[in-house]
Amino acid sequence: MNSKQESRDGVVASYQDAPTRTVSAGGVDFAYRELGPKTGVPVVFLTHLAAVLDNWDPRVVDGIAAKHRVIAFDNRGVGASTGATPKTIEAMAADAVTFIRALGLTEVDILAFSMGGMIAQVIAQDEPELVRKLIIAGTGPAGGEGIKNVTWISHLDTIRALLTRQDPKQFLFFTRTPNGKRAGKEFLARLKERKTNRDKAISLRSYGAQLTAIHRWGLAQPSDLSVIRQPVLVANGDNDRMVPTKNTHDLARRLPDSELVIYPDAGHGGIFQYHHQFVTKALEFLTR
Repeated sequence: MNSKQESRDGVVASYQDAPTRTVSAGGVDFAYRELGPKTGVPVVFLTHLAAVLDNWDPRVVDGIAAKHRVIAFDNRGVGASTGATPKTIEAMAADAVTFIRALGLTEVDILAFSMGGMIAQVIAQDEPELVRKLIIAGTGPAGGEGIKNVTWISHLDTIRALLTRQDPKQFLFFTRTPNGKRAGKEFLARLKERKTNRDKAISLRSYGAQLTAIHRWGLAQPSDLSVIRQPVLVANGDNDRMVPTKNTHDLARRLPDSELVIYPDAGHGGIFQYHHQFVTKALEFLTR
């Protein structure tokens, strides 16, 4: 999509053209980007460990924004947002709710990936009236198997990436098969499509706080997910090293109104590897 391509009514159609705005609430200036039609229930995107606004796959954002208002944001202390990043998923969820309400929204759909999917589960439990539908990918429940290992897996793959001069996400998000390696390179190239007004990288302090929060989530007692009554689309690759795929199956079993999608020969970033299929499925789920 060529730059500045907007429809006649001023709707931003492409994530790479979406301006970064801020809204202040709870002592935080939240940085966010918005695109897509201005009507209907908005889809709020909740992102992964270490991610800022520029880490969303533009094919996924633009695909959803073709039919829905999409809002992506940096939570407290992340990227261009101010404040100190909390060390619990629950506090991150409270900050996300503060941001959503600051935009004047009373009902949203949530599309959440990895750590974002943990935050989404808490929001759905704490603020059920705020959430219409959930799409959660590459994530697991509190106390889920292997989640407490995210820290050492992240450190290990960061070292592997440094030694091979690659991006850690090539190892963390994708399989080491020919398909996985190719999908990883294509995904990383898409993340660089936005050339101007890019977000600030996450600070080491915020990254450390997020790792602490995920570790605590992995050690927590399981919660009663049967209280989440909203429809939930649960997705992952079949070979997720970061949040083992059995957690995705566990979520689908424990959520009363869930639908499960597992992508073959794919890792943690399965929704990015299979972005065409994922966007089609997500749009169908949101419209149903």
